[in-house]
Amino acid sequence: MLAPASSIRDESLRAVWTLAGPAIAQQLLHTAVFLVDRGMLGHHGADSLASMQISSPVVWSTYSLLAAFTVGSIALVGRCVGANDRASAAAAVRASLGFALVLGFLVTLATPLLLPLVLHGLFPDAGAAVHAEATGYLGVALPTMPLTLVSFTAAVCLQAAGDTRTPFLVAAAGNVVNVVASYALVFGELGMPSLGAQGAAIGSALAFGLETVALLAVLARRDGRVTWRGRGGEREATRRMLRVAGPSLGERAIQHTGFLGFVAMIGALGPGAMAANQALISIESIVFLSADGFGIAAAALVAQRLGAGLPDHAERAGLAAAKLTVVVLSGVGVIYVAIPELLLRAFTSDAEIVALGAPCLYAAAVAAPLMGAGVVFSEALRGAGATREALLVTFVGGLAVRLAVTAVLVFVLRWGLLGVWLGSTVDWGLRALLGWRIFRRGRWRTIEV
Repeated sequence: MLAPASSIRDESLRAVWTLAGPAIAQQLLHTAVFLVDRGMLGHHGADSLASMQISSPVVWSTYSLLAAFTVGSIALVGRCVGANDRASAAAAVRASLGFALVLGFLVTLATPLLLPLVLHGLFPDAGAAVHAEATGYLGVALPTMPLTLVSFTAAVCLQAAGDTRTPFLVAAAGNVVNVVASYALVFGELGMPSLGAQGAAIGSALAFGLETVALLAVLARRDGRVTWRGRGGEREATRRMLRVAGPSLGERAIQHTGFLGFVAMIGALGPGAMAANQALISIESIVFLSADGFGIAAAALVAQRLGAGLPDHAERAGLAAAKLTVVVLSGVGVIYVAIPELLLRAFTSDAEIVALGAPCLYAAAVAAPLMGAGVVFSEALRGAGATREALLVTFVGGLAVRLAVTAVLVFVLRWGLLGVWLGSTVDWGLRALLGWRIFRRGRWRTIEV
């Protein structure tokens, strides 16, 4: 007998909350590494904070682009776990970790070539002091990319298997290390030298190193939900993983091409806008981290339920995740509208930066639930292996619409930083609508992984 729709819906809501709660907390803690960096550097000096407008997009874009293959990891590990095929799940974990390590070392080797290209090619007008701070940060963050990618991949494999609690606990421990080390190295406390942005990068690298060791130890347990123990099947797992992840690589290349163009527009507005935007991104991080947490739950549940042969349950899980995200992030938007100046002062004491950023938080309040829905529907499609559809959404919203609308608002209408944030709001509204239409159409139900 088929379960009633209301029963499926209630079960889906419970499952989403169970997975999303620790996933959101883990995402918050993981990105708190970067928030701590921005907060400390904001009080270290304006040049240090402005340098993060260079360093953060470069590190995030590099890491996100290279981590595109983990979309295949989520789909493959989730389906194998749903089908109770532990051997294939373990092969997928080994393939994923090996691939992450190789990609990370490629970044390490390429760092001497990447640094001058980024600093002088994309941000020629940032100024010598800002360049110096950015060089110090990127000179540590890029060579240690293997730690970042392996820790992220290990967490993804556990999340795909339904374990979101362990990555959260590990991220909590990493945050303690980051706060202590970054404080000491940024400001020269506890007998350490004052290294500014470079000190923040060293603290982050230490945190990711701890997380890598801890997560690999968890995955070494043979009795866990998923493990890397065993041999054989890695080549086939890599083939299946990359077949799903291929379009995601294209998607992220498009997304970050658009994002770097977006960042270049902000750079053209000057150091004040760059510093204000960094404070705004720090505040908005609660939105995209929460959206990512619900997206992780949606992707894992869709993959597992398709693996178990339950497409109706998979669809209910995706829709439940989207609805919960919209409700939660609408509440965050209310906070943005209520206390914008207070939120900005947590990241900078510069009155001009606070005045420049406050109006942008009204746009961020509107964008918050739209971003949440857009992220969740895209992640649900990726969990089903429908990465071509997710690519289409990103191309239309993240590249074509965002760049065109933002360019008009910033350079034609002269709306400055507010135009930047309104442009991203239009992008997220379109992504939410397209994602919903594609997910409801249901073609993802029949995709083979």
